[in-house]
Amino acid sequence: MKIRRALISVHDKTGVVELARRLHGLGVEIVSTGGTARLLRESGIPVREVADVTGFPEMLDGRVKTLHPKLHGGILARRDVPEHLAALDKHGIPAIDLVVVALYPFEATVARPGVTLDEAIEQIDVGGPAMIRAAAKNHGSVGVVTDPAQYGVVLDEIEKTGALSAETRSRLAREAFGRTAQYDAAIADYLLGGPLRLPPRPPEPPARSRRKEGGLGGSRRGPPS
Repeated sequence: MKIRRALISVHDKTGVVELARRLHGLGVEIVSTGGTARLLRESGIPVREVADVTGFPEMLDGRVKTLHPKLHGGILARRDVPEHLAALDKHGIPAIDLVVVALYPFEATVARPGVTLDEAIEQIDVGGPAMIRAAAKNHGSVGVVTDPAQYGVVLDEIEKTGALSAETRSRLAREAFGRTAQYDAAIADYLLGGPLRLPPRPPEPPARSRRKEGGLGGSRRGPPS
């Protein structure tokens, strides 16, 4: 899937300027939010603000920035479904091919001595996990990057081919779901006052068929012990 537009929203700014500069050099349009957009613009990289895409300003002290159908529609639309593409066109929604998100530092915040509940709550990211999960769900059409350590490999592939392979998108999606699971577990651990304990899952019915090639793949894990 050719990369034409990237949505970049990161709390950890490590490597993001170089990432955006190289993407821009490849002709990729950069859409970004808040502090990330400001940093990129100050670094001489053209950026389209999220508010320009959505037609709606950031509000509630930054709690609402990216929760909008003009972003999530662009992430979730399947490129192989004509009706999805027609809906994007009808509503003026730009397709997003690459999502780069680094979540608010909840784990680092609650690790600080003396942190208050209010301080911890403000570091619970809402829009970031939503974008990550949307992109990972639609990995057949979209790449998702959740760690600066992934930037180099992703850039190298895009520079060589102009796209990300189905295998790469699948791997990134698995890692993305792992990151959101880790993040949610950290929040639950903190709020519950200890490690999260989930009840065993009921037995699953036999699978009717294997996942299609290019899907998330991997083996199913059994119920937690």
